[in-house]
Amino acid sequence: EVQVVESGGGSVEAGGSLKLSCTASGFTFETGDMGWYRQTPGNECELVSGISSISSYAGTQYADSVRGRFTLSQDNAKNTVYLQMNSLKPEDTAVYYCAANAFHGVIPTRERRPCLDPFAYWGQGTQVTVSS
Repeated sequence: EVQVVESGGGSVEAGGSLKLSCTASGFTFETGDMGWYRQTPGNECELVSGISSISSYAGTQYADSVRGRFTLSQDNAKNTVYLQMNSLKPEDTAVYYCAANAFHGVIPTRERRPCLDPFAYWGQGTQVTVSS
């Protein structure tokens, strides 16, 4: 059974930083893919950043709204991926979800999908609140 757990959310002022962590058991990021999503006001999940270690699709992708501010990294020894979020803005406020086995191929440049859909392994979400 795959279990995905996020941590690291919290409240910061605009311009501040947070680092989210995502750890999976029963799944190996070293040979798979995962994405960080955030819940929109319309209750969909918007792709923030994704990474794939699958040879044909290997790479990292960022949404335009976070590129240059957010950095995704991976620690294979800990089977953990991180999302370093700098220069946070109030519009970054959301519940952030980690999803393993998210893409089944190429990482999309943009994606919205139902949160917790049955096509990936999702964590429980972590709240990020950025005040102005």
